[in-house]
Amino acid sequence: MEKQETRVYGLQFGLLCLSSFLFFASFNMIIPELPDYLTSLGGEDYKGLIISLFTLTAGLSRPFSGQLADKIGRIPVMVVGGAVCIVCGFLYPITGSVAAFLLLRFVHGFSTGFTPTGTAAYVADIIPINRRGEATGLLGLCGSLGMAAGPALGGTIANHFSLDTMFYTSSVAAFLSVAVVVRMKETVDDKQRFRMGLLRISRSELFEPRVIAPSVVLFFTVFSFGTILTVIPDFSEFLGIKNKGLFFMSFTLSSLAIRFVAGRVSDKYGRVSVLRVSTFVLMLAMVAVGFSSNLTELMLAGVLFGIGQGMNSPTVFAWTIDLSHEAHRGRAMATMYIAMEAGIGIGALSSGWLYNNNPENFRLVFWTGAAVVLVSLLYLLFFIKSPSRKY
Repeated sequence: MEKQETRVYGLQFGLLCLSSFLFFASFNMIIPELPDYLTSLGGEDYKGLIISLFTLTAGLSRPFSGQLADKIGRIPVMVVGGAVCIVCGFLYPITGSVAAFLLLRFVHGFSTGFTPTGTAAYVADIIPINRRGEATGLLGLCGSLGMAAGPALGGTIANHFSLDTMFYTSSVAAFLSVAVVVRMKETVDDKQRFRMGLLRISRSELFEPRVIAPSVVLFFTVFSFGTILTVIPDFSEFLGIKNKGLFFMSFTLSSLAIRFVAGRVSDKYGRVSVLRVSTFVLMLAMVAVGFSSNLTELMLAGVLFGIGQGMNSPTVFAWTIDLSHEAHRGRAMATMYIAMEAGIGIGALSSGWLYNNNPENFRLVFWTGAAVVLVSLLYLLFFIKSPSRKY
């Protein structure tokens, strides 16, 4: 790896942030409209699979993307993820059956199985350890801007133009994210040429034991995110909210400022201390969503959810980097992302099953999500003994 430069935030970090914004905007802009799109194909009973299939593929690809990021470089791995988004955006309009749609969601998951793994490893390469919480907060801020702009933009395009136009726009955003990435400087010095042998993963390479603790915390906290992604579009419609992307915009915007602050606080006072607060806030947010009965209450609950997520994400990422070994950083980030995809996927699948297209089950769904977040809080309180500056 290259030696750390004196200046922490340079051109490479700026380009990475821009690419992250475009990448997250790409695949998030279509999410609020997918439940209705699947229903139009006759698949209203399979809404839970919209997110769970996506995250399943992402999780399955993490060990491979982690190894490839360590071997062939961070940038090629990021490019692969963006390329998948480009192709899928053009394929959604021609899916004419439920089976084809679900297969495409499965394939689309490869995008987040690759790009974020390479991105996280790249940040760890160029940012010194005492600024990683801050840096991951800034990077997460840009990703959150994409997550906020994506659903709002996608809903607007779908309402004023067409769903097909929305899908094509998502491909354009993904293309721009790749165009930015390919101009960046690779951080892996001794990179190898790709060969099929690099896709062989031994049992010991499936996960990194050093990062089990942050992975456990992430698994239980992002369960609620899977619930939100799956059920909020229908819940918004139930409350009479026309633009189903408004909740996503409210919680992602509220996470922007707090991400930067939380990263710096975790650098100073420790990752675990911040995570104990963030998981408590997330739990309260899920309870509040269940109590929401109008647009104002739902938006306020979304703000609270964004604060919790905004504190949680950069802190878990920085904690994972702290614990990882430089030679296996890609594997460590892949392990963390596997836990994330598993939590989101199981949260999406179980919430779809609990909801069962019955509005009477909304509170049960959201409060189940709150109960799962509570597990993460109890783990942090009773199984992680003494927080320190870096752990």
